Amino acid sequence: MKVLFITQEITPYLPETEMSTICRYLPQDVQERGTEIRTFMPKYGCINERRNQLHEVIRLSGMNLIINDSDHPLIIKVASIQSARMQVYFIDNEEYFSRRHTLCDDSGETFSDNDERAVFFVRGVLETVRKLRWQPNIVHCHGWFTALAPLYVRKAFREDPLFSQTKVVYSIYNDDFTTPLSSEFKIKALADGILKKDMAVLDRPNYVNINKLAINFSDAFITVGDQINPAVEEYAINSCKPIIKHNPETYFQDYTALYDDLLKNE
Repeated sequence: MKVLFITQEITPYLPETEMSTICRYLPQDVQERGTEIRTFMPKYGCINERRNQLHEVIRLSGMNLIINDSDHPLIIKVASIQSARMQVYFIDNEEYFSRRHTLCDDSGETFSDNDERAVFFVRGVLETVRKLRWQPNIVHCHGWFTALAPLYVRKAFREDPLFSQTKVVYSIYNDDFTTPLSSEFKIKALADGILKKDMAVLDRPNYVNINKLAINFSDAFITVGDQINPAVEEYAINSCKPIIKHNPETYFQDYTALYDDLLKNE
């Protein structure tokens, strides 16, 4: 088995939260099981490159991604968590990720270009995996910032043999935001293979609808915490796809059992 983890935060690169902690230890546990992994997160400006020993991967960098009719250079960096013998890949771009905050400013408002940042991040991850010629059996997405990944795997990359048999798991967290993203989000996110009807739920690009988009194109879900947006949770339950609740005591066994079940049911 090969598992690709896509997340908006990992400790120790960002402060400890439920998400950053899960995304730190779950990949390690899966790797120690004997599974190949790749783990990706954004390279926010608040991440100290020297202290965390990040370095650019020249052979993977240099690609340009076109978003909203503009070219944006894709820079790939990598660091190792030595105690876990685990590498973490970072998606970087001067315009999108040099600021000293993650997804919100000092006042808690989401950045106005988070729609483009999310497009760039998810496309950057999948293009890098394709450049590595690495075929994931499972793509496990964590947090709303990764919500485009299920759509891209299912539609934009569906003809690529690397992703043709991939199953997608989407973890839903208490990472709600109140200010809707740009009304142009669904246009900026379009790519070959994606139809406008696939993006119809983003006519109103708010937190609930972005998660609904991920649910539409995922194979299974995990709810984390007791404060999940009820509309999102209900939509996931009503999808009639496999769904489990995160249990801090048994999550590794629960998650890997879910991975195994998805692959058995191919």
